[in-house]
Amino acid sequence: MPVLKFSSYSPPPFFANGHLQTIFSNIRRVPDVNYQRKRLITSDDDFLDIDSCMVGSDRTAIISCGLEGNSHRSYVLGMVQALIRNGWNAVVWNFRGCSGEPNKNLRSYHCGDTQDLNTVLQFVLKEANSRKIAMIGFSAGGNMLMKFLGEQGIEIAPYVSAAVGISVPCDLAGAVQKMGMRSNRIYTMRFLLMLREKLRIKKQLFPGSLPNHVNRIKTLIDFDSAYTAPAHGFKDAYDYYYKSSCLPYLANIKIPSLLFNALDDPLLSRSCFPFSQAESASQLYLETPPNGGHVGFVSFNDQNEYWSETRTLEFINEHGI
Repeated sequence: MPVLKFSSYSPPPFFANGHLQTIFSNIRRVPDVNYQRKRLITSDDDFLDIDSCMVGSDRTAIISCGLEGNSHRSYVLGMVQALIRNGWNAVVWNFRGCSGEPNKNLRSYHCGDTQDLNTVLQFVLKEANSRKIAMIGFSAGGNMLMKFLGEQGIEIAPYVSAAVGISVPCDLAGAVQKMGMRSNRIYTMRFLLMLREKLRIKKQLFPGSLPNHVNRIKTLIDFDSAYTAPAHGFKDAYDYYYKSSCLPYLANIKIPSLLFNALDDPLLSRSCFPFSQAESASQLYLETPPNGGHVGFVSFNDQNEYWSETRTLEFINEHGI
């Protein structure tokens, strides 16, 4: 499908800056949602916490969060509010260890781990009784989603009508290198504060299984080398990035899928913009607004609805049954 040459997103005055968009979106105030929580037991005797807001609809959207995100992050709440306002059930799944309680196993989650996403989809197919299912992923969750769709190919078409990936790091190695730039230090340190604390908890739960130099972890590559790669069966961090990036899987996506990355996203390298893949794929739509930052796309309106939410609803309403 050709790359979409025009994007309807126009930033508000003074918001044509990727860093401002990214930071402002993180402090956005969105009313909380009265979720119903369900705990799923995984095949390796761990658990996934699913937070749902069901409005009695026969349409359900499954939301995958970003790195260290959860169902109460402002960008997730904004999407959930937009979905239920437009007559969709919303099901948010929290990655292992991200629902307020450490997960049980040494391993947790990573950007290419699609098995847990499939577990959630099977749960929704069984329990939601929906005529139409859409899938939405933010950032790391967007990479996971797009990789999953490519792995599944045509087999998923009878079950999922459309998908949307927002601010997707399609090339993980490129994105991590971009994150390591001096101008992005504020984002790196925010993630590392959360990740190092989780690593300390893992060390207490699994003594002797992890390196002792937690305080020497200064970059995301350090973290992935010390924990993500060895805990999840990869040779090293770059083996993890290579095998977990969605980029090689995009050509095999067989359901209508929109991927939108802002050109001024401070966290995405140029390799995260899959122009050639979108041009040759039959069902992948790539939209690249000049502005929007990382999971930003700020808009000011009476409904407090960001453009990313409006655009997502437009796409999933348009495609499928």
